[in-house]
Amino acid sequence: MGSVIRSQAADIPHNMTTTAFDIHGFRVVENMGVVRGVVVRSRSVLGTFGAGLQTLLGGNITIFTELAERTRQQAFDTMLYQAHLAGANAVIGVRYDANELMQGVTEVLCYGTAVMMEPTAG
Repeated sequence: MGSVIRSQAADIPHNMTTTAFDIHGFRVVENMGVVRGVVVRSRSVLGTFGAGLQTLLGGNITIFTELAERTRQQAFDTMLYQAHLAGANAVIGVRYDANELMQGVTEVLCYGTAVMMEPTAG
């Protein structure tokens, strides 16, 4: 599967995702299993050079922060798209993991349990 565009992930609202295993006001009626989004990114030579300059000044290294945020967002959106394909309307137990595959190349994984939820009576 190629890169997932944000519009593909819009089928599951972010308020129907959680790191918890329940969503207040809803109950799980069907479990579709684990879904995941994987992104592998490398640092560019220019980005690494720019970040090196930022380290001289100290503080937040914005070039790497922005890269990390974009990578996590793409992994999250890909996970939501996979949940949508499974027929889910929510993802619970969302987690992230990251591994360095080789010098300067990092895998970011976002995963959770795709579920069908319905509002609780009350």
